[in-house]
Order: sequence, then C-alpha cells, then structure tokens
Amino acid sequence: MEQYKGLTDQEVETRTKEFGYNELPSQKRQSIFSIFISVLKEPMLLMLLGSGGIYLFLGEIKDALMLLTFVFVVVGITFYQERKTERALDALKNLSSPRALVIRNGEQKQIFGKELVQDDIIVLREGDRVPADAVILSATNLLIDESLLTGESLTVRKTVWDGKNKLVHPGGEDLPFIYSGTMVVQGRAIAKVTSIGIHTEIGKIGKSLQTIKDEDPMLKKETGKIVKNFTIAGMILCVVVVILYIITKGNIINALLSGITLGMAMLPEEFPVVLLIFLTLGAWRMSKRKVLTRKTAAIETLGSANTLCVDKTGTLTLNKMKLVGIMVSGAYFDIQDKNGEDLPELYHPLCEYAFLASQKNPFDPMEKEIKQKTEEYLLNTEHIHANWSLIQEYALSKELLALSHVWSSPNKKEYVIAAKGAPEAIADLCHFDKNQKTDLLRDIQLMSEKGLRVLGVAKALFGRSVLPKGQHDYNFEFVGLLGFADPIRSSIVQAVGECYNAGVRVIMITGDYPGTAQYIAKEIGLQNPEKFITGDELRSLDHLQLREKIKDVNIFARVIPEQKLTIVNALKANNEIVAMTGDGVNDAPALKSAHIGIAMGERGTDVAREAADIVLLNDDFSSIVTAIRLGRRIFDNLKKAIAFILSVHIPIAGMSLLPVLFNMPIVLFPAHIAFLELIIDPACSIVFESEKEEHNVMHRPPRELKAPLINKQTLILSLLQGLSVLTTVFIVFLISLHYGLGEKEARTLSFITIVFCNMLLIITNLSHTDHFVGILKNKNKSLFMVLGGTLFFLILVLNIPFLRNMFYFSAVNLKQLVMTLFVAIFSLAWFEGFKIIRINQQRVRN
Repeated sequence: MEQYKGLTDQEVETRTKEFGYNELPSQKRQSIFSIFISVLKEPMLLMLLGSGGIYLFLGEIKDALMLLTFVFVVVGITFYQERKTERALDALKNLSSPRALVIRNGEQKQIFGKELVQDDIIVLREGDRVPADAVILSATNLLIDESLLTGESLTVRKTVWDGKNKLVHPGGEDLPFIYSGTMVVQGRAIAKVTSIGIHTEIGKIGKSLQTIKDEDPMLKKETGKIVKNFTIAGMILCVVVVILYIITKGNIINALLSGITLGMAMLPEEFPVVLLIFLTLGAWRMSKRKVLTRKTAAIETLGSANTLCVDKTGTLTLNKMKLVGIMVSGAYFDIQDKNGEDLPELYHPLCEYAFLASQKNPFDPMEKEIKQKTEEYLLNTEHIHANWSLIQEYALSKELLALSHVWSSPNKKEYVIAAKGAPEAIADLCHFDKNQKTDLLRDIQLMSEKGLRVLGVAKALFGRSVLPKGQHDYNFEFVGLLGFADPIRSSIVQAVGECYNAGVRVIMITGDYPGTAQYIAKEIGLQNPEKFITGDELRSLDHLQLREKIKDVNIFARVIPEQKLTIVNALKANNEIVAMTGDGVNDAPALKSAHIGIAMGERGTDVAREAADIVLLNDDFSSIVTAIRLGRRIFDNLKKAIAFILSVHIPIAGMSLLPVLFNMPIVLFPAHIAFLELIIDPACSIVFESEKEEHNVMHRPPRELKAPLINKQTLILSLLQGLSVLTTVFIVFLISLHYGLGEKEARTLSFITIVFCNMLLIITNLSHTDHFVGILKNKNKSLFMVLGGTLFFLILVLNIPFLRNMFYFSAVNLKQLVMTLFVAIFSLAWFEGFKIIRINQQRVRN
C-alpha cells in the first residue's frame, strides 16, 4: 500500500472544481406558487370563488364564508397531494455517496463519498460499499455483490486491472471493474476511481429516471373528459340563464347567482373529492394488508393490469443462497425434503471440510449458509474444531477457481487442508482420471437440472514442514458436492395461479441463465416455460420484432437493466397495462416506466421504493394478488359512485334551470349546492368505497385499456334515474305552489325531496346485481352512518331558526316529511323492479 501516494489536496481541489461532487443532482421541485395556481385552475373552484365574491359584494357574509370554506378545503387537500413529489433521485443520491477510505498525500483518510474525485485511490475491505466506479489496482480474494445493479444474488470474483481492459457493464466473473453502490462481501482491494456522480453506472440509471415522464392515470384522463364536457354544457347554460333572467326579471345580481348556481349544478365538481376519498381509503385498506401505496392513482390501474413483469431474484425467490442438496460418492441427499432429520454419517465429512474451507466469521452469503448448516447438523460431533488454528489461505485465481485453508490441530502431527470451489477446479486438484471426470460430470448434471449452483469440496493432509506455494502441490482427496439454490417463496405457486385466474399474464425478467430461469418457471407454474428470449437475442430485435415476439414469451433471461425498460415499453406499445415488480437499483427505470411499479419493501433499495407506485412491506408476492383484488373492488365501486353523481346532478341542475325557464321562484341557491357537495356527495363516496367486492371479482378478465369508465348502459340508467328524480321533485314544487304554499315552503319541500331521493339513490346504486333488501343485509356500516348523519343534519337545518334562515327555508311538519319520503321511494321503485328482473334472468342462465 505504501507505493500508492494518491492525489494531493491541490489536485483534489482542481478536480472538484472541474467535475463537481460525487453525487447525483436533486430532482427539481414545484414551487408553492405554481402548485397553488394549478389548483385554482379547476372550473368548480372558480365558480365557487365567483359566487362567494358576489355574496360578499351583497353583504351576505354567512353565505360567502360557507362557499369559501369549501374552496379552502379542496385547495388544502390538493396542495397536500401535490407536495408528495417523486424522491427517486434523492434516494440514489444518498445511496451513491457512502463514506470512503482514500489515500491522499500518501496517507489513508476517511472522507464523505461525495468528496471523492476522479483518480482518487480508495481502500476497500469486507463489508464496505463501493463509493464510485473504479478499476482494481490490487486485490486479495475479492468478491463483490453486484445484485444492486444486476439483480443477481451470486457474488462475482474480481481481478486486478492490466491497464488494457475497457470498462464493461456490471456482471460476469474475473473483471477488474467495480461499481458505485455495490458491496464487498469478501477480501480487500485498492482501486482507482474512474467515474463519479452522474457518470457512474448507478448515475446512468438516475439519468434515465429523469427522462421518464409520469403519465396521467387513465382514471384521471377519463374523469377529466367527463368534467370537461359537463363544464362546457354548464357554461353555455349559465350564459343562457343569465340572459333569460335579465330579460324576464331585470335583476343582474340574481341573474349572476342563478347562472353560477346552474353552472355549479351542471359541473360534477365532486369528482376530485370522490377520487381523493376513494383512493386514499383504498391506500389505507391496502396498508392493512402490508401493501404501501405511494401513488394512490395506481390503485385503480393495478386492478386493470393484465401483465405482471416479475424480477426473479428477491421477488419470486428469497434472494438467499440456501444449501438444499449434497452429494457424496453418487448418493444425493435432499436437505429441503428431509428437513429436521439427522444428517447421515456419510455426509458429515463434506460439511466438515466445506466449513473449514470458509471464513470463521463469513460475510459471503454462501459461506454463511455453510456455517449455519454445519453447526445445525454437526454441533455435538467431533467434526466441529473450535480449537484449530488457521495457518494459511490460498485464494481464488483466474487460473484455478478454488481456494484452500490450511489448519493446524493440537492433536494431529500433520496439517489439515480443506478446499472448495468450482467442481472442475476441485477435480483438477484431485488429479481425476477420465472415468472419475465422467462420473463427476454426471453428478453435476443431476444437481444442475434441479436449478442448483454446485461447489466441490476436497481435503488433504500435509506434514509439518514448509508449506508449498500453490494448491496443486497438495495430494487432495475428493469429498463431495454442495448444491445451493435461491429458493422460491412459499406463496408463489398459489399467487401465480390466482393471477392467471384473474386474467393477468406473468412474465419473468432475470439476469440469470435460461436453464435456471426455466427451472424456476416450471416450479412456480409459469405458462410457456419452454420459450425464452435472452439478452443477446433481445439486442438483435428491433422494436416491431420484439412487440410481435413478446406476445407469447414469458421468460427473459440474461438481460441488463436497460433491456428491462425495453421489455416494459414493448408491452405498453402492445396496449397492455403493465405492472412491474423489483427490488434493486437496476429495476428503477422499468418500475417508473410501467403503469404500476411494485417494489419490495424489506429487501428493496430506496431507489426502487421511491421509483415505484406500490411497495410490498412484507416482500410477499401474494400481496400483489390482494392488491389486484382491492384495485378491482375500488374501481367497481368507483364506477357506481360516479354513476350516482351523474344521476343526482340531473335533478339539481334541472331544479336550477326549470324555474328560470318558466319564470318561477328560485329553488336552489349556491348555498344549497354547497350543502349537497360538502355533506351528502363526499359522504356517499365513503359508503360506495366501503361496499364489499362482487363475488366474481377475481374470476373475470381485467378491464380493457380503452374501455370507458361509464359505458352506455350505465350512462342510460344514470340518466333515467336522474330524470325520474327531477320529474318527481318538480311535481312536488308545482303542487306546493298550486296549493298556495309560499316560496320558502315550496323550496323546503323540494329540497327535502331531493335529499331523500339522494339517500335512496345511494342505497339502490350500491349494487346492480342485488336488490334493496339484500344491500341493506350486507351491513355496510358507513351506509347507516351516512344515512343517519344526513337525516340528523337535515333535521337541524329545518328546526334551528339560524340555519333555516341561512338556507331560506320554512318550518315543516311530520306529515309533509312523510309525504316527501314516499314520493322519493316511488320515484326510484322502477329501478329496483328492473334489478330484480335482471337478477332472476341471470339465475336462469346459470
């Protein structure tokens, strides 16, 4: 280490000024002012502000405050949502800047990772996170975990740079390059920094995240179209009403109020609140199932997903190398199938010497597993040697993929040597003849077909003299084979089956070899496991070829991070709604590009979690099925809620327009509209959100990408319901005036009828496949709370003089209340009859 002097302080200062710090740029955030302006662009808020301003001008402070309070509530909620911006680049920034041990001015020095500059000399030890991309100047038995970038759990061996090799992508054995964010699991090294910040491999991923733009959720697009159409119609009618009012009555102020009232009645301004409540409560329900929703709009999209791209390592598997099988003299022992049984004596030496060939306190996952299994099976036997001393280590090399440990025993005159490594290397150390090699290849093939990574173990004795320089000088004896696997999660098979039942296609994307990927695919029940596309083949396909070939291929093997993004984009180009799971930095661009990104919470990186829409807190794949079920339930109930909103706006808009057209007293003022918006409509969204899912929710195909939120049948039913209520309420208004009741009395009875019809519309629309009594039997607690709360508030308004005057109402008696209730029931009885006929027809078909 003394030959490395490192950079001087002056050189560091110069490079810092020229290239900047070793960190990623922070994401640009929206200013408070820009968010506030975008919120106020909502037509509904502009109308409320306009009517509130007119009331202030007229001196009606109470009415103005009521309307302006609603404005502030919506602005506050929207502002809070907008401030929850993406933090993926911040996570990358923290991850790529650990502390670093450098050599500067000939001395070792601990600094912050962001202070590294190009050409710095860094010292790496077991357990360190690599702070920048670098080339290795010297190393001893160096193994690096690059799963952060490659997605593969197996460590890779590193060699010293010869000054000629050019930088390549992460992954692969015996390369002299190390990458920012990866982990040293064994050995030590001295390296020279080649790239920092945005120019590192992890920085390139951060840069690609910047180029991926978030798409507006489909639900937001569809509701936006509905609101736009109603807004245009409302604005036109608003102008017509103002003109007619001025012509017939000549009062400009009342004309403006009537026009604004009609505009508010026509505009389904509840949509933002209803969407917020549905998605927020949906996120809360998912969190109780260990699913964290970072972007609530993804809940609806998840229920519509028809393709699920799965990263194998850590998602389908546990991302842990488990010792699952061992073989001695051709006899295979399956540790998994015989868990809990005593290990037969035949296999004791294999575990003993594998343990001796490992570190005492290992950091490498495979050596940790060897230690754990050995102590589990051999703890009370003579095969555990706590009093032995390690004399010498022979490290892995490019020429010989095996390592050896030389031990001294107090009770033995000879040294004991234990070796482990690639089976071919161990066979070489044991000087196998042709027949022995044939037998070994047969055993290796048998274990490989089980999807195992195989290591060989050998032993030797050596007299207590000067130890040789190389491992070949020992007379090794072959002991046996160890088989490691990254086990699949216990719930995967059932979860994949449920995905298929729900019409969701599952695709595995991995950096592993095709054989291993196919073995895992068969284990979990993936469709078409015989077909696969490798990374090299993927590179040779153009976009159109990939779009065609990807239609029936569910396995992608040996891919790099950039290709994961290519796969997701090709699926999206085929009009598939794509959900993508992942846990590593390499998954972040694909997670962000997919319609729904699903990150693993326990083992996932901050980068993956921040780039994703949904995080599985328990890393359980089956939670995705739960999320799909909830997403479909939420979308179904949201359709019912929106259909209800459309229905209820017809009588509200009609009762705002008809009195003007027929030169009659005004029925509804902005305060009445605000009452319905603030009390009944948001509360109804809670009721619809609480309704349980339909029985067939997971046994039907996902919603098609271009399917409308409200189809023609639902729209016609909503229009018929609304017209039915409007007709009923207008008749009540006409009869009230006909029998000599005053303007306030007629307005009060009409409003009460609207409220009762509103409440009945909630009940009847909770299910289009169940009748009124069946809906009430479902015991939706929110329904009874809303019905009770609405009645209570209505009674207060009708009986407290202060509130009654604020709403321009008069007192009513019990007989009038009962009459309006029966009229409301009569107005919607036809729909219940229609549902009963349809339910009976469905039963006959089944």
